[in-house]
This record gives sequence, structure tokens and C-alpha cells, in this order.
Amino acid sequence: MVRSWVHALLFLSVLFPVLVECKIRHYNFTVVLKNITRLCSTKTIVTVNGKFPGPTLYAREGDNVLVRVTNHVQHNVTIHWHGVRQLRTGWFDGPAYITQCPIQPGQNFLYNFTLTGQRGTLLWHAHISWLRSTLHGAIVILPKKGVPYPFPKPDKEKLIILGEWWKADTEAVVSQALQTGQPPNISDAHTINGHSGPVPNCSTAGAHTLHVADGKTYLLRVVNAAVNDELFFKIAGHNLTVVEVDAAYTKPFETDTLFLGPGQTTTALLKADQGIGKYLIAISPFMDTVVAVDNLTGIGYLRYNNTLAFTPTTLTSTPPINGTSVTSVFSESLRSLNSKEYPATVPLTVDHSLFFTIGVGINPCATCVNGSRAVASINNVSFVMPTTALLQAHYHGISGVFTDDFPAKPLIPFNYTGTPPTNLQTMNGTKAYRLAYNSTVQLVIQGNTILAPESHPTHLHGFNFFAVGRGVGNFDPEKDPQKFNLVDPVERNTISVPTAGWTAIRFRADNPGVWFFHCHLEVHTTWGLKMAFLVDNGKGPNESLIPPPSDLPQC
Repeated sequence: MVRSWVHALLFLSVLFPVLVECKIRHYNFTVVLKNITRLCSTKTIVTVNGKFPGPTLYAREGDNVLVRVTNHVQHNVTIHWHGVRQLRTGWFDGPAYITQCPIQPGQNFLYNFTLTGQRGTLLWHAHISWLRSTLHGAIVILPKKGVPYPFPKPDKEKLIILGEWWKADTEAVVSQALQTGQPPNISDAHTINGHSGPVPNCSTAGAHTLHVADGKTYLLRVVNAAVNDELFFKIAGHNLTVVEVDAAYTKPFETDTLFLGPGQTTTALLKADQGIGKYLIAISPFMDTVVAVDNLTGIGYLRYNNTLAFTPTTLTSTPPINGTSVTSVFSESLRSLNSKEYPATVPLTVDHSLFFTIGVGINPCATCVNGSRAVASINNVSFVMPTTALLQAHYHGISGVFTDDFPAKPLIPFNYTGTPPTNLQTMNGTKAYRLAYNSTVQLVIQGNTILAPESHPTHLHGFNFFAVGRGVGNFDPEKDPQKFNLVDPVERNTISVPTAGWTAIRFRADNPGVWFFHCHLEVHTTWGLKMAFLVDNGKGPNESLIPPPSDLPQC
């Protein structure tokens, strides 16, 4: 009897930590400085736990995630869990001065959220100034235990994080740009898992190598953690089968090129079926307008096991830098899986029909180089960051921090993709758009041609949305909705608005709180291309924002 009781205790002692680990995931993120050598020069960067890219956060759908972030650098810090729905837990979303005040030097904050109804690849990154250039990492949400992938099970999974590298301190780069009023300096290289591969003036720069075994299938989780560049991703001699984007399953489709804007993720199956050899991995920028961009190709290698040391590399051609057609084909190939298990719950009726025109402008600036400053706006409003977090102001009823009168459409309509208006100035304001709980929203995001048209990857916090339509030129409110896909549109949290074109999205405002909406090109966010949605509580506690945590940072 005693022996069986001891066996039972031993069994429980082994089993209980496993059960707990499957329910609650504990992480410690310590923000520290680290000396890193890239492009044949060394600089000090801000990291989590001394790693670049930072540690991967692994969890399962339904898990509660606790991440204690401790700030040991002299910058204020916040972490955003990009794409995590944060249902009723907006306090832990992370954008500085929107949902929280930043974590000050020497302080810490416990992020506490549950991964509800999501599975796939996301990312985390700093959400203050330009710290996310080095302060970023992947989030991998596995299905619940016993739930299979809705695609063939891979033999192994691999993470690929794309980024940008500046030889200079990025905080100095953005600070100089704000002082002069001019665009910031472009990056010096693109990176794959933190490495650029050989570049001009540094042929010895290290490259990431993806090791594979012949005959095996790999699930590649590709994350674009770049600051300002939309990127193409390609592996010589291999096609990829896309099965998920932004932690939402898609209908599988095969392609030789992935296209990702900053903040987007793409998960794809790779069949290692080309035999022994070494194959080039290339990431290259997309820019189909006159805006300056880092045009260097980041290089890595796919290497089969047992490949001889001096085997020549099989090369590939990258898409043209202005390869608009490549981006269009990729974007239009994405469709929600829309299965019985994973339906596409597209809102079929619309309570709020919004029209946002986005672009850049010029405002006067007496202290700037040319007496003017580059700015960006939504509906001609350049967002002014507050000094009190919007969510705190909303929850505690603090007046004077923001107004809820963000315009639902441009106050002065114009030919958005034609001849721009002569007045390039924008209005300044800290404005939100108010939504009733569970109301449905259709948002048409219209790029304009003021100064320079550009592709804009736009990100909505707190929600997934369905991309129901896209086009070039001005949106036609009579004809274009007739072509909307309301059956199986792709579900995302970040979507590219084509250059001098438009994208239409729909979502249901079922998450109370204050939610940031902005261009995910950090240069445009810095210039003011951002706003917030304020979603009121519904009925009862299950439709209401939870109270703020006791350790919420103070401004």
C-alpha cells in the first residue's frame, strides 16, 4: 500500500509541472545592452537577455502567458505582443502612451495575457521610439494538445526572422531626423536571423545557414521584424507552400517568393527535395516609388546535410525592387482556410463605414533645416503622442488627454491619387474614433500621392481583420464593393495598402479598450501616421476591460 502511494506521488510530481507548464508560460525578459559586431564594425545595442534577435516565446493556444520585463538600460521601454488579440487585457498590449506608460530605467512590469483562439506565428517587439530595430523576437503559438495542423505535419520547424541593421545607433538616427525635419538615414543592411551575409566593404560578414536533410519537410516560420522595409524572401531552387499568415490559417498555395511587410508573418512548408547541395536564401526590398530604400540583398544559405565544404552555391534571382506585380500576385493568392474548424467570420453588415486617406505632408518648423518638417497623417490629422497613456485616461476619466472626434472620412475630399492639393500641411491632434462594443466596421484605407505615393503596411492592435478588397487608384464606393470577397478573405493584423491604391478591411469591435492603428513603417509612425480606436465596454464583466494591474508603470 505504501509503495503504491509513493508511486502515485512520484507520478503526480512528474505530471503536475507538465500540466502547469501547458497552462501558464513564465518568461523573464531582461532588457540589457550588448556589444554586437556586424558589417565589420561593433556597436552597442539594446537586447532582451543579451540576444539578437531576442528569445522566442513559445506557447499553446489557450495558454496564459506571463512575461516579466525588467529594464536595465537608460531608455524607457515597452514590449508589444504584435498580433496577440489581448481580449479585455489592453493594459498589456504594449504601445507606449497608448495602453501604458513606459517601463522606466530600473523598473519592471509583468505582462499577463491569454492566447485565445489563435495559433501560428507572431512577433514581439519594443513599441517606443525605434528600439524595435534590435528589440524583437518571434512568438510561436502551437495548437492545443492533440489538435493537428490543418496541413501535412512537418518533420521539423524553423524560425527565420528578417530585419534591418544600421551601423549607427538607431536612436541617434531618429533623433537627428526629428531635429532636422528630414527623412532618417536608411539602414545599411538586411538581416536573416541577425546576419546579413557578405556585403560591399565587408565580405567576411557572417550569414545564417538553414540546415536541412534530404527528403524532409520543414515548416518555416518567417517574421518580418524590419523597421521600414517591405521584403521579398526567396530560396534558390525551392518552392514554398504558404499555410498561415499572421497566426491565421490560409488555403495552401505554392510560390517561389514570399512578400512580407514589417510586422507581418508567413508560415510555409518547404520540401527539401533538391538533393545534396547549398542554395542561396535572399531577402530583398520592395519599393515601387521614388522613396529612398536600403537596396542591399540580405543573404543566407540553405544547406543539405552531407554537402561537401566547397560545393558551389546554387543562386537565384530576386524580384525587381519595383516588383509591384509580384506583390499583387502574392497578396491576391492569400485566402482564409474557411473550414468547419476555422471559419472566416466576415462581418456581412456594417455599422461604421470609414474612409481613411493616408500619406505624408510638410509642416512648418522654425528650428528645422529648411524651415519645414516631414510629417504623415490619417485624414490629414498627424497624431500627437500624449504624455498620459490613452487607456489610463479613458479608464479613469481623465480629461484633456485626447478627444474622440477622429474624422470618419477626410474633412476636405480631393483626388487622392491624382494631382495633390497645393497645401501640404496637416492638422495636429490626439484623436480617437469611438466604437460601441460588438459593432462592425468597414475601413477603406486609401493611399494618396501627396509628395510621394508609397506602399503602407498598416497594423491594427487588438483585432484580426478580413481584407475584403484592394485596388489601384481611387476607391469607387459604388463599384468596388461589388467585387469584395466576403466568403474567404485573408485574415490578418497587418496589411499593405498598395502604392496610390486602397485596401478595404472589415472587423468586429468585440474587444473593449483603446487600440492603436498605424503604419508599421516606423518612419511614418514617427511622423504621425497613427490614430486610435476606443471600444466601449459591453454588458457585464465578460464584455468589459479588466481593471489595471497594480504594477502598471506610471508616467
